[in-house]
Formats: sequence, C-alpha cells, structure tokens
Amino acid sequence: MHLSRRDFSKLTAIGIAAELIPANSALGYAQPASKKVGYAIIGLGRIADLHMQGIHASPTSKITALVSGHRDKAEKYAAQYGIPTSSIYSYETMDQLRDNPTVDATYVCLPNSMHAEYTIRSAKAGKHVFCEKPMATSVSDAEAMIAACKAANVKLMMGYRCHYETTNLAAIKLIRDGAIGQVRSIQSAFGFNADPKEWRLSMPLAGGGPLMDVGIYCLNASRYLTGEEPVSFSAYTTSDPRDPRFNHPNSVEEDLVWTTKFPSGIVASCSTSYGANMQGYYRVYGSKGWLQVDEAFSYQGLRLTGEYWRDAKKEADRVVHLDQPNLEKVPHQFINEADHFSHCILTGQVPKSPGEEGLRDMQCIQQIYKSAGIKIA
Repeated sequence: MHLSRRDFSKLTAIGIAAELIPANSALGYAQPASKKVGYAIIGLGRIADLHMQGIHASPTSKITALVSGHRDKAEKYAAQYGIPTSSIYSYETMDQLRDNPTVDATYVCLPNSMHAEYTIRSAKAGKHVFCEKPMATSVSDAEAMIAACKAANVKLMMGYRCHYETTNLAAIKLIRDGAIGQVRSIQSAFGFNADPKEWRLSMPLAGGGPLMDVGIYCLNASRYLTGEEPVSFSAYTTSDPRDPRFNHPNSVEEDLVWTTKFPSGIVASCSTSYGANMQGYYRVYGSKGWLQVDEAFSYQGLRLTGEYWRDAKKEADRVVHLDQPNLEKVPHQFINEADHFSHCILTGQVPKSPGEEGLRDMQCIQQIYKSAGIKIA
C-alpha cells in the first residue's frame, strides 16, 4: 500500500500508522526466514490462484506440490512455479504427501463440503493445514477437523483474509483505542449475482447459500470489530420462486438478513445475497462518532472513513480517509496470510485465525439458519 507523506502524517496523528504498514512488518516479523515453508495446494480454482500468488511473493513460503483432479491444469501451474511433475497428485493419491519431505503444509482450496475430508487427510499425512472459509458445512465436521489436527500435532489456520488486511486492522485499532467511544450498532452487507453454473448454488457442495460464502465476512467482521461473541440471532430469508437458480430441490437461499446481539448490548444488522450486487462494507456507530470501511472484504481498493468528536466541545475532531491504491500485483492480505502461517509453523506460534475461529463462525451460522427456518447439516 502506498501512502503520501501527508496521509502518513494524518494516520500517525491518530495512532494507527503502525497498523497500516503492509506485509511482514505489520505482523511483527519483517526478516525473511532462513527456511521457506513448503505448501501443497489442494484444488486449483480461482481462490487457489490468488493464494499461490501470495505464497510465491512471500519471503517465508514456497509452493512445492499440487493436488488436482485436472492433470493438465496442474502441469501448467507446476511449470509456472517450478514444481516437479513428480509432486503433482490426484485427489485419490494425495495421501502420499506424507512421503514428500518438501511439503510442510497444505492449502485446502476446495468447495465447502470437501474442507473436512481434505483437512483431516492432510493432518493424517502429518501436514499442517490452511483451510479456506467457511471451515466446513456443519459444526460436527468443524469439530472433527480440529480434533484431527490436534491428534496429529499439526497446526490449523483458517483463511480469514481480513484478519491480515491493513485497513481492517486500522478500523479495529480505532475502535479498541476508543476513538468513536462505546460501540452501539453495526451495519454490514455483502452480496452478488451468482453464476447459475457455479458449485456454490448447490446445497450438497456449498452447505448453504450466500451466508456461507460472502455473508460470513459480515458475521466475522461483527465479531472482530466488537471483540465479543454473539448471544442471540434473528434471521429472515427469501428466494424468488421464478428464478431457476433457487427453485430446484438442491438449491440454496437467495437472500438472508439477520441481526446479532452481543453481551454489551451492541446490535449488528447484516444482509447477504446471491441475487443482488451488494458492496461489501461495514459502518460502526459509537457514542462519539462513526467509522466506515467500503470494499471492506475486497482484495484491493479498501477505504476507511470516519468522524468522531472531542469529549469536551462535541465538535468534529478529524476525518480518517484511507484510499488503498490498486497498485499491488498481489493483494497484500494473501502474502500476509502465507507469511503468518509460515511464521507459526517455524516458531510454534498459534495462528491468529485458528480452527476454533472457524468453528465459532460455524456455530453462529447454524444458529442464524435455525432462526431463518433453514435446515443445514
């Protein structure tokens, strides 16, 4: 991320500049490791491509194996990243990763319903596991994933990009520092018009609709912004019966709106959709002001704005405005994720977004669906 001297001075004045320095230094370890952690990528879809770019750009990580059902695609990526063809595996042969000393960990980048199986198989192969969100399609599967990794004495980290993204970190710091006073309410939304050919519209593969896919960003944000765990939910869902994407036996919900109540009394109002484009954003209202992050869950172009008041004069104090230029070839959050997990593997540190974080969201999702009258696994 590139900041002008003026922008940097402004951010320093409100005490958040240190949180906005990108890549390794924002996470506390700027020097490259003497050993690079080797990763096997399981599944070679769009999100895997971004993760591979992040790993390749990381000074602490490297791609050493691929697991795919499409040999031709795997060979293309192998040539791009210098991976020997002997380190290409199919889903049937991936258990042989246990015999590959160049692989320290796996990145599970598969449809939701496959997360549990391939996380557990990775753990049994003695490999640490990075798993994309949502963690699984049921609470019981999430619990089994955690148990398998603990039994194998390997680490499990969930792919919550925003936990490693500098603009979100800046918003969290402002709230924790009391800049907007006591948080009272949060609004958030994220949605898009889903392609009818994508697996995410199939309940057996996705385990749920937009809540599982993009609504989970709003849910997780409400938890990391408040620093609290929800106590209750109220949810409503709708689907257009005329839309063929949502009127077959295995279809998922089209729209879902829910409120979350937290122990302190904070209420978060969130919405998600597969039938409408919703800019991913959140707005936090506090007793002394507000802050908002637009494109909050995007790979690039995030923007933080806010206004809050001095206690004595109740006048406008300052406005925070951070535009993150779309200049990075690889979004820094993917590099930061890889760096962080590699750092944890090399030092024994517990990841910032462990399996337990994914389990908690799965427990919340289960309660939201129950409130909306939707039965999931």
